[in-house]
Amino acid sequence: MLQRIRHQWGPTDDLWVFGYASLIWRPEFDADEHRPGLVRGWHRALRMRSRVNRGTPDRPGLVFALMPGGSCRGMVYRVARARADAELDRLWAREMINSVYDPRWLPCQTAQGRVMALAFTLSRRSPSYTGRLPDEEIIQILRLAQGHCGSTLDYLCETARCLDERGMTDHEVRRLMALARQHRLA
Repeated sequence: MLQRIRHQWGPTDDLWVFGYASLIWRPEFDADEHRPGLVRGWHRALRMRSRVNRGTPDRPGLVFALMPGGSCRGMVYRVARARADAELDRLWAREMINSVYDPRWLPCQTAQGRVMALAFTLSRRSPSYTGRLPDEEIIQILRLAQGHCGSTLDYLCETARCLDERGMTDHEVRRLMALARQHRLA
């Protein structure tokens, strides 16, 4: 997949990356520029099982995925071409450790114009795709799931905080936060 992504990327182009959750608040790669962006045709959804970072094999957590349909506000990062190969390797090691995502180039609208950004999407055919879970199950996951990078609850709260700070309204994230507060988790 990495070879395919590199092949599709222009040989002289800077690298653009679209972040919609933890890439907003913990990108772990060095960007030369970042700006708000909008991707149409995809939306942020807490529908991907996490068996390492936000959960375990016995008690999986959840993380956001970019799913088909709707639109998604996030951050788009530019990495200068001279450093882009090394930064892409770092990003790939983080996001594609278990090859769950379907990386793809998506048009991302910014105030300065459109860029083609690498985004990590999830297929509904993926074994890590949960579909829509009942609120009772989500509450149990928020209450109990803990992984290598922390809890699913912390992940949700940090994503919500960063979206709010940037004025990026996501009604489902707000609904999930209200649900967590209702159950005295947040």
